[in-house]
Amino acid sequence: MRERRNESAGRTFASELMATTATNTGRTLTEVEAKQLLARAGLPVVETRLAKTKKEAIEAAKKLGYPVVLKIVSPQITHKSDVGGVKLGLASDQAVGEAFDAIVEAARRAVPNATIAGVSVQRMAEPGIEVIVGVSTDAQFGPVLMFGMGGVLVEVLKDVAFRVIPITPRDARQMVREIQGYPLLEGYRGQEPADVEALEKLLLRLSQFVEQHPEIQEIDLNPVFAYPKGAVAVDARIVVSEGRS
Repeated sequence: MRERRNESAGRTFASELMATTATNTGRTLTEVEAKQLLARAGLPVVETRLAKTKKEAIEAAKKLGYPVVLKIVSPQITHKSDVGGVKLGLASDQAVGEAFDAIVEAARRAVPNATIAGVSVQRMAEPGIEVIVGVSTDAQFGPVLMFGMGGVLVEVLKDVAFRVIPITPRDARQMVREIQGYPLLEGYRGQEPADVEALEKLLLRLSQFVEQHPEIQEIDLNPVFAYPKGAVAVDARIVVSEGRS
């Protein structure tokens, strides 16, 4: 019953959010918007808050709990690390305040015309095995789901599996197991195995979410940390388009 209520709330919130982007073809949601959307749909994401000022950043960090991560929030800045827009492991009010100033200054210097909404604040997630989950839109087949080894090496390794949405539980099992990096998820050299069932559930829920919202053009969850129990998306990007049905 709770799951059904979450799905219903997710659809309602998503519809409202999509409505605000109807005139912005190909608009990329902010990280905070994307995570809110995914969380209300029942997908596991790290709680993230938007801070427009230094004071708000410090207050958010206190509520979420230290240590935290700060990231620039701007529609013109996709690769945040490249412009000095990410600060990790901040463990005090002073560190958060200094990081806020440094991030905003670096972003303005790197992209002078960028619209800066503020910074996102999230508690640092425990490290896990990094995987990537994504959705793209193929001109012939429509929305396509992707799964693979994640982190910064995804573009180099290209160890990914694809399925056309909607997927079945069998598809989800196959996607996780057919990548070359699957032995890492099984528990490589004495490491604890990842919760593969949690990854399969994530794939299925994301497939359902995209089915319910054809306005979605792209989704990028990278990295997703896979743990011995559960999994969580640390970063999220969603692009919505106008006129899909």
